[in-house]
Amino acid sequence: MKHKIAPSLLAADFLHLQKEVEMINNSEADWLHMDIMDGVFVPNISFGFPVLDAVKPILKKPMDVHLMIVEPQKFVKEVAAAGAYMMNVHYEACTHLHRTIGAIKEAGMKAAVTLNPHSPISLLEDIIQDLDMVLLMSVNPGFGGQRFIEHSVNKTARLKEMIRERGLDTLIEVDGGVNLETGKRLLEAGADVLVAGSFVFSSPDPIQTIKELKEM
Repeated sequence: MKHKIAPSLLAADFLHLQKEVEMINNSEADWLHMDIMDGVFVPNISFGFPVLDAVKPILKKPMDVHLMIVEPQKFVKEVAAAGAYMMNVHYEACTHLHRTIGAIKEAGMKAAVTLNPHSPISLLEDIIQDLDMVLLMSVNPGFGGQRFIEHSVNKTARLKEMIRERGLDTLIEVDGGVNLETGKRLLEAGADVLVAGSFVFSSPDPIQTIKELKEM
């Protein structure tokens, strides 16, 4: 499978949000990554369901929604109503993770679990068979433009090995500090989906940048 590129809306120009979404529509991006932050689980506040609802009518790509919030299980219905294809919840934020994954799938979405940089992949041993995707954070969540955490490459390789050993087709997504150099190493380690925020939206030609990420 050719790897997927999911630009992160967090890095977009919100003064010209429609223009930014139309750029994504016209690019080779596979998904649009949406980071929802509550200022509690992570030290920042981003945007909420009004933005998802505003984007939904004009977005032509699947919506990859990443909830960096406490008690994400309370918002499964709202995420589904916003048109999400994939719903990401943090392992660290879910007391009853298996129940939450079941609720996501029952709502008609794909289910993903996110691990913070300090969380080992061993935490997924009893849930990975139920997941459509695992998102590995390669920066500490909360802010865009951070430096890539190097051990994320080895972590990606170890997670890929776990998936292969069990005969699963679970995708691996990586978010944080992704560019052409780090992205290439992550793909070689086994990543299937790359999230890129600042590297895409701050580039002189975002459509060309997405194309270059896609062609790696």
